[in-house]
Amino acid sequence: MDTKTTEKTATAKNDEAAERATAETAETTPETGTAPADARTESADAPDAKLDAENAENAENAENAENAENAEDAEDGDLEDLEDLEADADAGRAATGIGAGAAAVVSAALAAVALTGTWTGKVVSERETLIGQIKTSNGGSPAQQISEIYGDAWHSTALVNGVFALLALIVGVLVLTLPRRAPWVRSVAVAGAVLGGLGLLLSAGTYFDLFLSLPSTGS
Repeated sequence: MDTKTTEKTATAKNDEAAERATAETAETTPETGTAPADARTESADAPDAKLDAENAENAENAENAENAENAEDAEDGDLEDLEDLEADADAGRAATGIGAGAAAVVSAALAAVALTGTWTGKVVSERETLIGQIKTSNGGSPAQQISEIYGDAWHSTALVNGVFALLALIVGVLVLTLPRRAPWVRSVAVAGAVLGGLGLLLSAGTYFDLFLSLPSTGS
């Protein structure tokens, strides 16, 4: 009787132990089965994350390269604009220098013409002489003949020379007021202005009979 009871007890314990082992195995199996599934999920997600990181890095590199290229293009554009401005400034200075030099030479030439006389002045003088001869052809006093034939001709010559001298003076002064003048341009302009002023003074004195008066006849 005791032996049977002991056997039943041992059998019950063995069954209980087997049930516990089965339960533990059932609990462990899902856990062990779940772990590889999570690992596979992580393994599947890892390439996607790596790909996203690479795409982000490539996008950032592309953006940086584009910004650098835009900055370089902008810098090149600024340099080209600066070069264009410098070229325009050089061209403007060259044009100003050429114009100033030409004007200075013109001033000096006009002053020389005013001092030595012009073909225009000679023509005007001869015309006045002819007019005077026509006026006095029917008779006239010696004083009238001197005034009409010689006086008017001298005054006309002085007037023409005075106009050329005034032009020389004006052009010379204008050249001296221009910026960025070359030394030789300034020298020629000064010479033209001085000679023009001198010619204007002589012409005015001759026109108003300050230096040479008309000859007078005896009473």
